[in-house]
Amino acid sequence: MAKQLTEREKEQFHQDGFLIVPALFNKDEMLQLLQIAKSDRAILEDAYAKKDAAGNESKLAVRNELDHSPYAAIVRSKRVAGNMEFLLQDEVYHYHHKMMLKEPKVGGAWEWHQDYGYWYNNGCLYPDMASCMLAVDQATQANGCLQVIRGSHHMGRIEHGKTGDQTGADLQRVEVALQRLELVFCELNPGDAVFFHSNTLHRSDRNGSEHPRWSLICCYNTRHNDPFLPSKHPNYHPLEIWDEQRVRASLGI
Repeated sequence: MAKQLTEREKEQFHQDGFLIVPALFNKDEMLQLLQIAKSDRAILEDAYAKKDAAGNESKLAVRNELDHSPYAAIVRSKRVAGNMEFLLQDEVYHYHHKMMLKEPKVGGAWEWHQDYGYWYNNGCLYPDMASCMLAVDQATQANGCLQVIRGSHHMGRIEHGKTGDQTGADLQRVEVALQRLELVFCELNPGDAVFFHSNTLHRSDRNGSEHPRWSLICCYNTRHNDPFLPSKHPNYHPLEIWDEQRVRASLGI
C-alpha cells in the first residue's frame, strides 16, 4: 500500500522546507531500479557533467518528458506525485526528473542554491514547486549526501549567479543563514526520500568515498503556477498518477 503522508508531516514540511520520509520505496525496488539504471545505455550516454567551484564534476541525466520507463513510473506514483499534491495542496504536474550520478572519488559538489533561484527565470510566478529526491544508493556524509538549511525557504528567493558550471546562491546570505538556521545532513538508506520546497537552500559535498551515490530527483510544478514563458521544461499538462501495481510492474517486480 502506498504511504500516505499525515497532516503533521505536511505541517513539518511547511515549517522546515523539507521532509525526510523513510522507506518510501523498499530496498528490493531500489535494487531493481539501480540495476536498470546501471545498464541503461541512454542514461549513461545522455548524462552530462557540471563542474563545481573547485572544478570537480558531477553527472546528471535530465528528462523533460515522461515515457513508460521505470523512472517515469516513479514520477507518476502515488507515493511521490500523490504525496506531492498533498504537500503543495494543489494538482501537480511533471516539471522534469533527473538521475544524479555521483561517482566514487570523482563526483563533485553541488553548490548552495534554491531550485526557484533559476526556475523563476522560466516564467514561474510563484515558488509553489517542489522536488522529491529518492535515494537509489545509500547516501552518507562521506559520499556527498544532500544538505539542507532548515527553514531557509522562509527567506524567499535570493539572488543567484554562476559558480563553476552551476547556478549558485548569494554566498553572503547563505553564510548568514548558516549562522542563524540549522544545517541538516540528509543521510538516507536506499528507498528513503526527501521532499523539499523550491526555495529551500540545499547543496551536497563531493564524493570522496569508495561508494557511488545515485539518486532520482522528481520535480513538480503546481497547476496554478503554469509558466508564462517558454523554457526547456514543460508547461502544465495533466499528470496521470499510477497505482502501485502499475508502478511495480514497470520496475519488473
